Amino acid sequence: MERFIKEYPIYTEIQVAWGEMDALQHVNNVVYFRYFETARIDFFTQINLLADLQSTQVGPVISENTARYKRPVTFPDTLLVGVSISDIKQDRFMMHYSVYSQAQKAVTTLGSSQVVMFNFKTGKKAELTPALLDALKSY
Repeated sequence: MERFIKEYPIYTEIQVAWGEMDALQHVNNVVYFRYFETARIDFFTQINLLADLQSTQVGPVISENTARYKRPVTFPDTLLVGVSISDIKQDRFMMHYSVYSQAQKAVTTLGSSQVVMFNFKTGKKAELTPALLDALKSY
């Protein structure tokens, strides 16, 4: 776990809920997208992106999500969802997620999201601000 935290200094801890399991007795595949969303919002909060959304009406939208399931997860478990950033462009960037199971002491799931900045006033894409660019480059 220490190696995971060192690799992903921004991570979100999530408790697996009993109701997230399906008939096959493991966490349902769609639930991982909620885990990714929770980690994404936590990350955005930490870099003040959501605070800026309120004042500028410019914020992130997701244009693509992927998940790769390596190992099934079951209740009870505590997951760490690590976040990293790559492919930073003028108006978009890629978020990567790595889900670590404390019960299994292993990475169980990998994912990614293409994040595009969007101006909700004009209905068009927007450029990353210099402050956001600096924050993203540090992760």
